[in-house]
Amino acid sequence: MKKQLDEPGGAAGAGARFAGGARVAGDAPPSGTLVDGHAGLTSAQVAERVAAGHVNDVPVRSSRGIGEIVRSNLFTRINAIIGVLFVIIMIVGPVQDGLFGGVILANTLIGIIQEVRAKRTLDQLAIVGESRPRVWRDGRRVTLSASEIVIDDVIDLGQGDKIVVDGTVTAAENLEVDESLLTGEADPVVKRPGDAVMSGSFVVAGSGAFTATRVGREAYASQLAEEARRFSLVNSELRNGIDRILKFVTWAIIPAGISLIITQFMVNDDDLPEAIRRMVGGLVPMVPEGLVLLTSLAFAVGVVRLGKQQCLVQELPAIEGLARVDTVCLDKTGTLTEASMDVDEVLPLLGDVPVAQVLGALGAADERPNSSLQAIIEAHPAPEGWQRTATAPFSSARRWSGATFTQPSGAESTWLLGAPDTMLPAGHSVLTAADSYGARGLRVLLLARCSRPLGELLDDTAGVADAVTPAALVVIRQRIRQEAPATLRYFADQGVSAKVISGDNAVSVGAVASGLSLPGADNPVDARFLPEHPEALADAVEQNAVFGRVGPQQKRDMVGALQSRGHTVAMTGDGVNDVLALKDADIGVGMGSGSPATRAVAQIVLLNNNFASLPSVVAEGRRVIGNIERVANLFLTKTVYSVLMAVVIVLAQVPYPFLPRHITLIGSLTIGIPAFFLALAPNSERARSNFVGRVLRFAIPAGALAATATSVAYLFARSVYDDNLDAETSAATLALFLTALWALAIIARPYTWWRILLVLTMAVSFAVVLVVPYLQEFFQLKLVGVAAPWTAVACAAVAGLVLEFVWARMRRRLADD
Repeated sequence: MKKQLDEPGGAAGAGARFAGGARVAGDAPPSGTLVDGHAGLTSAQVAERVAAGHVNDVPVRSSRGIGEIVRSNLFTRINAIIGVLFVIIMIVGPVQDGLFGGVILANTLIGIIQEVRAKRTLDQLAIVGESRPRVWRDGRRVTLSASEIVIDDVIDLGQGDKIVVDGTVTAAENLEVDESLLTGEADPVVKRPGDAVMSGSFVVAGSGAFTATRVGREAYASQLAEEARRFSLVNSELRNGIDRILKFVTWAIIPAGISLIITQFMVNDDDLPEAIRRMVGGLVPMVPEGLVLLTSLAFAVGVVRLGKQQCLVQELPAIEGLARVDTVCLDKTGTLTEASMDVDEVLPLLGDVPVAQVLGALGAADERPNSSLQAIIEAHPAPEGWQRTATAPFSSARRWSGATFTQPSGAESTWLLGAPDTMLPAGHSVLTAADSYGARGLRVLLLARCSRPLGELLDDTAGVADAVTPAALVVIRQRIRQEAPATLRYFADQGVSAKVISGDNAVSVGAVASGLSLPGADNPVDARFLPEHPEALADAVEQNAVFGRVGPQQKRDMVGALQSRGHTVAMTGDGVNDVLALKDADIGVGMGSGSPATRAVAQIVLLNNNFASLPSVVAEGRRVIGNIERVANLFLTKTVYSVLMAVVIVLAQVPYPFLPRHITLIGSLTIGIPAFFLALAPNSERARSNFVGRVLRFAIPAGALAATATSVAYLFARSVYDDNLDAETSAATLALFLTALWALAIIARPYTWWRILLVLTMAVSFAVVLVVPYLQEFFQLKLVGVAAPWTAVACAAVAGLVLEFVWARMRRRLADD
C-alpha cells in the first residue's frame, strides 16, 4: 500500500490533502479515497453502472445534430412558399418556368453541406475545450471526460473547477462554490461534508471531493438546459431582423397572389394556365429566397475560418456580437501577460525567518497553485520535514492564502502570502517598497508571519492587518505577450476602447499598460475606492482605462456600468474571478488554459490562448454582418419592386410582363450569384445597429425606381407593339435587368478587380441570353425593333442616376451617425 501511495499520479495527493492535522473547515476525509481504506469505484463497479445506464451521457451540444441541420434547412417558411409555387407551375408547365425550384434545392443543399462542415469543426474543437474532471477509480486519481462519470463516482474539486454532475460533498477544505449561474445569487456558498452540490456551479476557493448522486439528464443543470442549444442562428439582431422581414413577406404575398390571379385570369382571355404562370411570375420574386441561406452560410464559414485559428465559437451570434463591440475589458494576467511568471527577487524583511523554506512549504501545501504560486514553487522546492496542519486557500475576495506548519524542530507557525496592500494598513513603510516595484510593472507578494489561527482570520478578514508581521517581499516578473501591443493598436484603430481590469495592484497594472502604450495607463485607478452608486461608477469606468484591485463582483458591476451607458462590452479572462463578468458581458471571451468554469460561460474560447486571435474574431464578425447587409439590400430591392409591380399590374389591368423563367434569370444574374460571392468577401466595416432600418433605407427607393423604370418601359412597349406580349416582356425585362444591375454595381463598392469582374460577367451573361437563339427561345426573350428597347435603356439609366443620388445621401447620413 505504501508503494501505491507514493506512485506519481496516484492517491498520494489525496493522502496529503485530507490526512491528519487540524482543518480550518471540514474534518471528514473523502469517502472513496485511500484515506479511509477505500479507492473509489472499481472497474467492475463502473461497468455495472454503465450497463445500467447510470452514466453522465448528456452530449456536449456544441452544434446541432445532422437531423436538425437537415430539417432546419429544408423545412423553412421560404421553402414552403416556393415549394407550393413550384408544384403549381409543374402542373401547368412548361418546365423552364420551374427553374426557381432548382435554385431553392441548390440553396438548401449548400446550406446543409456548409452547416455540417461547421458542425464537424465545432465538435472537434469542443472536445479540446471540454471540462475534464479528476475522478477516483481503482485507487488512482484519473482525468476523465465528463461523459464518462457514473453514479457514485468520487470526484476531486479545486479552485476553478466546474461541477459537472450533482452530488454530495464528502470532504471540504475551505470549499466555496459559486452557484450564481443556477440561482442568480452572486455570493459564494461555503460547502461542508454532507452538503449538496449542483452541476453548473463552480469552485471559487478551497478544495474537496464529492460523490456523484445524479448524472446525465437527471442532473440539475441538464434539466435546466434540456431545451438549450449552443449552436444557434436566431438570437441576434441580424437574424431577428431577417425574420421580421420574412414575416411581412409571408403576409403580403397572400393578398398579392389573390389579386394577381384574378387580374391575370381576366386579362388573359380566361386562360387559367397562363394566368397561373403570370401570377407565379409575380409572386416568386417577392420572396427573398437566398437571404436566409447566405446568412447561415456566412455564419457557418465564419465558424470554420475561426476554427482553423483554434477559436471555439460556442454560440454563433457571438461572431456578430463581437463585431458590434465598442469596449473590450481585458484581464491583465493571462491576456496582456502570459499566464506563466518568474520570481525576480525575494527581499527579506525579518532576519530570523527561513524565507526560502517557508515559500517552498506554502507552494507544496497548495495542490492547485495559481500562476504566482507556481512561479514560487519553481524557484523554491518544498522543504523536508514541514507538516501542514491547516490551510486557507487563496480567494479573489481576500487576495491572500495561508497555511499553518509544524516545523522539524516541533515549532508551529502560521504564514500568509498575498497582496501587500490588502494585508497591511495604509501608510505602512513596506507598502512604499512594494509600490516602487509595482511602478516597474512587477507583481509583489507579501510573506507575513501570522499571530492568529487561520480559522479566526477567515471569519474576521478585516483583522488581518493586526495579526501579521511582514517577513519578506516576493517580486514576480510577468511576461508580456508579444502580440499584445499589436492587438491593442488594432482595437484603437477600429474605434474600440480597451479597459484593463485586474485584481493586481493598480500601480503595477498601470506600469504594464504603459509599456503597451495603452491610452490612460498613466492614471491607474484603485478599484477599492470606486464609488458604489451606479451612475458615479459608470462615470468613473467611462473616464478611465486601467483599474487595479478589482474584485470579482466589481468586475461584474463595471461591465454593467458600461452597458448602462449604451456600450457593447466584451470581457476577456481566464480565471475563476472573471466568471461573473464574463457571464454578464455582451460577449465573453475565455482562454483555453483558463479554468473550466471560465470556458463554460464564455461564448468564444481561444483554445490556443493567443490574445492576438481576437482581431480575427472581430474581423470575421464584421465580415459576416457587413456582407449580409450588402446582400440583404439586393434581396429586399427585389421584394420591393415585385410588390410594386404587382400593384401597377392590378391597377392597370394588363398582363403581368414576366414569366417565372424571366424572374429566375434576372434574380440569378443580379442577386443570387453575385450575393454568393459578396457574402463571403472580406469586409472590415464596423457593425452598426438598426439592421432592418438601414437595409430598407436603400431597398425601398431602389425597388421603387426599378418598378417605375420597368413599368414605364413595359407600358410604352405595349403602345409600340400590336399585341406582341413576348416583345413587350423583352423590353420590360431589359429595363428591370439594367436597373437591378446598376443597384448591384452600387452595392459592390468599393471596387476591387474581382468585384468589377463580377458585375461585368453578369452583364455579359445577360447579353449572351439575348443573342443566342437557343437561349432566346428557352427564356422567351427577343428584342424587337429599336424604339422600345432603347426606351427601356433610357428608363433604366434615369432610374440608375436617381439611385446614385439617393445612395450618396444615404452614405452621408451613415457617416454622420
